[in-house]
Amino acid sequence: MTSRQAEAMVELWRGGLLESAHRGHAVICDDHGDIVESWGNPAEVIFPRSSAKMIQALPLIESGAADAAHLTEAHVAFACASHCGSALHTTLARTWLESLGLSESDLRCGSHEPSDRIERHRLIRADEKPCQLHNNCSGKHSGFLTMNQFLKGDAEYIELDHPLQVRIKQTFEEVTGEPSPGWGIDGCSAPNFATTVHGLARAMGRFAGATGTGDTRDRAMHRLTRAMATYPELIAGDTTCDTELMRAMDGRVATKGGAEGVFVAILPDLKRGVALKMADGSERGKEAAIAALLVHLGVLGADHPYTRRRVNVVQKNASGKETGMLQLAPGFL
Repeated sequence: MTSRQAEAMVELWRGGLLESAHRGHAVICDDHGDIVESWGNPAEVIFPRSSAKMIQALPLIESGAADAAHLTEAHVAFACASHCGSALHTTLARTWLESLGLSESDLRCGSHEPSDRIERHRLIRADEKPCQLHNNCSGKHSGFLTMNQFLKGDAEYIELDHPLQVRIKQTFEEVTGEPSPGWGIDGCSAPNFATTVHGLARAMGRFAGATGTGDTRDRAMHRLTRAMATYPELIAGDTTCDTELMRAMDGRVATKGGAEGVFVAILPDLKRGVALKMADGSERGKEAAIAALLVHLGVLGADHPYTRRRVNVVQKNASGKETGMLQLAPGFL
């Protein structure tokens, strides 16, 4: 089903009344980029935000820069991460940069507090400020710096006209199968190129169809997908949606969330790619909707704890009293 409007996907009911509704767009593509199923408007133009990180990492693999820098599969996964800033993540970012002869000051992603509680409390007790290693995009930027060193580019690798970003845009347009209609500055200061929901799903379908035995792009896509699924703890963190979701599917599916209600999934066994955008940017809505879509595709159990915590969930207050229900909208799936 396709319409021009965002489709109701998730609802919150309280006292017998609809209190909130989350609408969105979703597309499932095959490995040729053709639409298998869709909801809402496949032609909706969106910013993919962090869900595009495996696309942004493609030049790192395709160029030979990753192999030249002797990157492991853990590094490859970390290049696609939106991590929580735990010691695991900051240590990997620091040692990666050191292997390049670089340091935290070479990053251009900025600093913010880690969402990892243990590391945040450690910083408070030590009276330390967070640094750029804590930025959830420091893995992606470490990949950028690796590629930039390979290209012998200047230090300002996040500028739109930098050879690295020119290469990323070209790759982005090739795998989405459409010219990008515009760009914005992401939270980590790197350019984020717009595309349609269909374009993003088309790219994920191509990742899903990669066998690792084809051309350079096929091998790069396969490597990135497998690295993400093998190291879910590096993609986000133990208490996060992405990591929990990939673990729930035993490494058979790679997923990646993005800010403002974006989520993608790569399903190699089914040769399917999924792209989801919640119109209101809701985290609650996107987590419920992507879980429902993956249940619909048969790769996530309807009774798995991950699903039960996000789909058709009874809402309770601090006293344990039932207050409402978060559920799928009628007609969605």
